[in-house]
Amino acid sequence: GSLEAKKGHWGAFTDLMYVNVGENKSGVRDFTIGGTPLPGTASASVNYDLKGWIWTIAAEYVAVAQPGATMDVFAGARMLDLEQEINWGLAGDIGGIPGSGRSGASSVGRTNWDGIVGIKGRWRFGDDLRWFVPYYVDVGTGDSDLTWQAMAGLGYSWKSVDVFAAWRYLDYDLGEGKPFTTLSFNGPLVAVAFRWQCSAAVP
Repeated sequence: GSLEAKKGHWGAFTDLMYVNVGENKSGVRDFTIGGTPLPGTASASVNYDLKGWIWTIAAEYVAVAQPGATMDVFAGARMLDLEQEINWGLAGDIGGIPGSGRSGASSVGRTNWDGIVGIKGRWRFGDDLRWFVPYYVDVGTGDSDLTWQAMAGLGYSWKSVDVFAAWRYLDYDLGEGKPFTTLSFNGPLVAVAFRWQCSAAVP
């Protein structure tokens, strides 16, 4: 979800993402540990879960405001808060040593802040300039060695409602010796944006 407010050439926006992804793997003959296949009398299972929040907040300035194109420059910060959990289990005759089963769990988390700068805007075309291409690019560093994000798509605008589809990519290089070293999220999105104006009466 995103929220943006502008007054004249100045403004601010915020963006919040919640991430919840995971994977479960289990098997016997198709499972390997350290490149070595498990014997047929053993079985293994691994459950991976990653949850987190990604929050961006920034101040912006309208650099280009033409009927067919807009561009804002901005500077702000992005927070990454992640928690990773792994549960695993082994059962059966493992390496010639029979056993009733072995299991374990590991959990690690990280929160970091990065300063970011970037540009965002729209390029309009078509009859009445209702079609538009939204774009967004930022880059930053701080607790991360490098983070960057990019988005582009295609949309259609009515009087106060926009509908668009886009592809969004977010990448982190968190550095060596950290619980997470590299991280990236990308995929398609479909969104509806509502626009409204506020005015105050002057006595």
